[in-house]
Amino acid sequence: MNKKHQLKTLLLTAITLLALSSFILYQQNKPTLYLIGDSTVKNSKDKGDGGLWGWGHYIGAYFDQNKINVENDALGGTSSRTFQSKGLWDAVLVKLKKGDYVMMQFGHNDSSPLDDTARARGTIKGVGEESKEIYNPILKKQEVVHTYGWYMRKFVNEAKAKGATAIVCSPIPRNEWKDGKVVRSVNSYGQWAQEVAKQTNASFIDLNSITADKYDRLGAEKVKEFFPGDHTHTNEAGAILNAESVVAGLKELKNCSLNEYLLKK
Repeated sequence: MNKKHQLKTLLLTAITLLALSSFILYQQNKPTLYLIGDSTVKNSKDKGDGGLWGWGHYIGAYFDQNKINVENDALGGTSSRTFQSKGLWDAVLVKLKKGDYVMMQFGHNDSSPLDDTARARGTIKGVGEESKEIYNPILKKQEVVHTYGWYMRKFVNEAKAKGATAIVCSPIPRNEWKDGKVVRSVNSYGQWAQEVAKQTNASFIDLNSITADKYDRLGAEKVKEFFPGDHTHTNEAGAILNAESVVAGLKELKNCSLNEYLLKK
């Protein structure tokens, strides 16, 4: 190989390495939207087991991912309490940087018992400062359990402390009907999620009401098709509908910079 050819090879290698490092740096500097929640956000690690999907699997399609990363860190079976006690929140928090976003949706599993031998994942109802010390049979140790609002405020406040924007979503409605209308969580987790957002000055998407309005218009027989296994977990069509509800709610938020990353459709 002559010197001229060697020089050309070295130059091409340098250009390739420079382009690769620039791309990696660009990817790292892009803001990230982190999703945290339960199986209605991410079902079976996004494998769609049993035909069930969470809305977080589809939400990325509505964002310009050349400008923002979308990472779904939700996990089925978790509550606002166990998402933290299992270390899942710490794993997100360590990655958070200024300019990122955290969108959260919890509530479906928070109504579970505090100390049963199956999950021990429940939280105290409401948004107060009440707490209760219990023996956790899963962790085999004492644990102080707080309210749903306490855990949700912790998510928001710790995200904001890292310079990230927190967005609280009320939980999607279940396939439960009364007098021809979907049952809404207006006096429980939907209301409490909104109260947490107000208390912490976080953005709020009333996902429960937005989707419930759609369900009411579609009717019980059509909505039943979205829930092949139970009254909580949706199939692909249901998950897409919920993702669209999230986007619709996001667009209604004033002064939320996350809107800047939505695709113009």
